[in-house]
Amino acid sequence: MPSPVASSTDHALWHDKLTLLLESTGDGMFGIDLAGCCTFINRAGAQLLGYGADQLLGRNMHEMIHHSHADGSHYPEAHCPIFLAFRTGHPCRIDQEVFWRADGSRFAAEYSSHPVVDQGLLRGAVITFSDISQRRQTEDALHQARQELELRVVERTAQLSQALAQVRQLSAHMDAVREEERQRIAREIHDELGSLLVALKFDVNWIARRVTELPPVADKCKSMNRLIETAVVDVGRIITDLRPSILDHQGLVAALEWQLQEFGEVTEIACDADIEADADAPAPPAQLATAVFRIFQEMLNNVARHSGASAVRIRIRLLRDALHMEVRDNGVGLAPAALDNHGSYGVMGMRERALHFGGTFDIGPGEEGGACVRLTMPLPATGETP
Repeated sequence: MPSPVASSTDHALWHDKLTLLLESTGDGMFGIDLAGCCTFINRAGAQLLGYGADQLLGRNMHEMIHHSHADGSHYPEAHCPIFLAFRTGHPCRIDQEVFWRADGSRFAAEYSSHPVVDQGLLRGAVITFSDISQRRQTEDALHQARQELELRVVERTAQLSQALAQVRQLSAHMDAVREEERQRIAREIHDELGSLLVALKFDVNWIARRVTELPPVADKCKSMNRLIETAVVDVGRIITDLRPSILDHQGLVAALEWQLQEFGEVTEIACDADIEADADAPAPPAQLATAVFRIFQEMLNNVARHSGASAVRIRIRLLRDALHMEVRDNGVGLAPAALDNHGSYGVMGMRERALHFGGTFDIGPGEEGGACVRLTMPLPATGETP
């Protein structure tokens, strides 16, 4: 039985459907042969390019619409992705180039080129393209807005960093002024009140020696003498709380050992302490030594007030270039909310003191429960200012 043969009417019908499909799309579409010449173009494509369809048929499309880059420089045909698509047999999709109109203007184009294969042979390519100028303008506007936003973020971050640095400088200055004021008050209490109490004790003893035959008066002198001795002890304690003289006279290591001894006697918490200083470790500058001492005081105060610990392990190493301090307790530990609590002024104060001198301060749960606090403070070389 002979094979059916398509009639001319069928060919015309399929041609009309193909033409209708090409004309109904809003994107431009054209075909090229192996020489790069236009074989067809739809109405939308011709309008986008500013040509009549008959003006492009048989013309080299690269020379007509793709001859130059966006900056006006020559675009060699050998580099054209449209032509490479059918010459290599691989399709492409490009959205970073421009097409040129009949009036010499250009527009940002997004195009795809697909090779046409007929019976195993390359016949040319079909190119679909669209004008993405509006999209590109929007993208450029968004990119510019993003750059401006990033610039503003950088500027604001720099301002905040500068403000934070100034706040830290102010905080450090206030700490230094506070320490100087404590030292001044401690010195005045020692020199003025201490000498007055000593003089008063001498006077009471002088009176007591002259009233031995008056028992009531002698007893009163003894009572006054005990009160004066108590006042002397209290004054010494106040002076030490204001500014431990051992820190100024014997150095940081001695002050830390003294503070640890005081902590153990007052709290009765078992202390496993190891404080070592290398032979070549320099004496820390006064302000840095004061900061380390105050941080150590606050660490021990936190253990005494909040941890509920029965034992504490302390390791302090004074090296040539840094001081390392670690305090671990076996107490109740730290809840995550406590670490993020912005009202923890004691922790904030210790951290800010450390940061001012370029150190690091970390607080977190211990490996076996309780809390662990670490301080690392760099030590300046001899003669340098911290």
